[in-house]
Amino acid sequence: MKNRFWIKDVFFIACGLTGIGLLAVFLLESDNIERPQSLRTGGKQLADIKAVAQKIDDRFQQTCRDAGLKTASRADDLTILRRAALGLAGTLPSVEEIRELEQVEPGDRVNWFVSRLLEDQRTSSYLAERFSRVFVGVDEGPFLIFRRRRFVAWLDEQLHANRPYDQIIRELLMDDGIWTDSPAVNFYTHNIIPGGEESKPDPVRLAGRTSRAFLGMRIDCLQCHDDFLGNINLGSAEDLVSGQQLDFHRLASFFGDVENSIVGIRDNSQSPTYEYRLLDEEEEEAIQPQVPFNRQLDAGQGDLRYRLAKWVTHPRNRPFARAAVNRVWAIMLGRGLVDPVDDISLEGPFPGPLEILTDDFIENEFDLHRLIRIIAFTRAFQSESAADFEVTNEHMDQWAVFPLVRLRPEQVAGSVIQSTSLITIDSTAHILTRLTQFGQQNEFVDRYGDLGEDEFLDRGETVTQRLLLLNGNMIDGRVSNGLNSPAHIGFLAPDPETALEAVYLATLTRLPSDKEARHFLSQLKELRGDEYNSKIQDIYWTLINSVEFVWNH
Repeated sequence: MKNRFWIKDVFFIACGLTGIGLLAVFLLESDNIERPQSLRTGGKQLADIKAVAQKIDDRFQQTCRDAGLKTASRADDLTILRRAALGLAGTLPSVEEIRELEQVEPGDRVNWFVSRLLEDQRTSSYLAERFSRVFVGVDEGPFLIFRRRRFVAWLDEQLHANRPYDQIIRELLMDDGIWTDSPAVNFYTHNIIPGGEESKPDPVRLAGRTSRAFLGMRIDCLQCHDDFLGNINLGSAEDLVSGQQLDFHRLASFFGDVENSIVGIRDNSQSPTYEYRLLDEEEEEAIQPQVPFNRQLDAGQGDLRYRLAKWVTHPRNRPFARAAVNRVWAIMLGRGLVDPVDDISLEGPFPGPLEILTDDFIENEFDLHRLIRIIAFTRAFQSESAADFEVTNEHMDQWAVFPLVRLRPEQVAGSVIQSTSLITIDSTAHILTRLTQFGQQNEFVDRYGDLGEDEFLDRGETVTQRLLLLNGNMIDGRVSNGLNSPAHIGFLAPDPETALEAVYLATLTRLPSDKEARHFLSQLKELRGDEYNSKIQDIYWTLINSVEFVWNH
């Protein structure tokens, strides 16, 4: 029995020493940080990236001067890092990451952290989910023949490798095979209507998805009738014509040969010509494929999907690049340069910064990592959301301040989970930690409510959502769990000042203000033992349930 107690004592002493060592690393300082690979190998021509960002800043500044608007000052590094982590990884930066960044020169921190995020599987996984929402929706689709997770995993691999965006979309549009072996074809199997004719993917749904996801245009509004309001112009920027119902179904006709066979998705040149009964017509008529604008870019020969893919991703087909740029901007800043993100007119006018980014995106072969870096260096991304002048909607519209945007459900869940762990929860974390994160996040999002495909709609918080944060099991369970950071900080922080600093960094990615520090330290210094640890947990719970926590700012 004595030996058993002795072994137990040694175990707890070892755990305590390990905990103290971890706190020395994560609460006080970090040694020998590893530089991101892209920085070690020369990076992405940082000076050129900053020059493009400066051109965007100059354009915004000129617009604000013309409108007589003041602009906010630059935010502090921790605020910018919080935005980058939320926008690219869907979660807060960990205390571990913050302590590592403190050793980086202030002028290099943004580049260092963005570089690290772009090499992190968290970023590619999060962006893959965000892009998949517009590519294949959020539902589980047809039973057996649609594998959404397989599609997201495939897209994750492409983004992590920084494969050019145009190549990704071409494969998505042109691929064939079984949905498990050729994950990109889930774009087609998702659009198979159960019980439909010969189980063919629906050309109408495919045309609508193509126009919104890849071109940023709501051409699907022409599905049932001509454009009577002058909202949809096609043809070319130099020779605009009002959109007709026939234009949409000519686009849908490119998918007329696609079928689902025993070997999966394939083209069948023997398929009947696509037919549709147009408005005011008595019967269906055969409709030949024709792109709705920039027709000079269509080769006019070859397999239909090949022709369409080449036209959609053509470097001179600017709506394709423009739509991608606008969506990435919206993911990082909460709303697009053009809003809604999938309703960009063919003729403009377009915001100057959007055109600068579009030009650079095309010239650099649709490099998403470069695009993300440029946006991260813009003043719009790095500005304060508050200012010493009255901030109006016009300031928001002209990007004179960083827009206040409510966190998405998965960002709230991811941030709660990460905030209660001192170390970074990434692909290197323990498998049990990642499984717990996966289960808790999915359960929270289901109860909190998913925004679905309309993810950029500005929706206010509901009473049910607020009650879930206040009374739900996840926050209370994460905070009170003796294996998570609130308990670690309470037991092992050398003094109340260090403990409070760690709590604020973990939850709000900032240090407490003097007023906040005085308020909480006056309570902590009077407590000992379990009461002290309980107060640390109470502060954690309070900060997570604060308005500041659930907004990007």
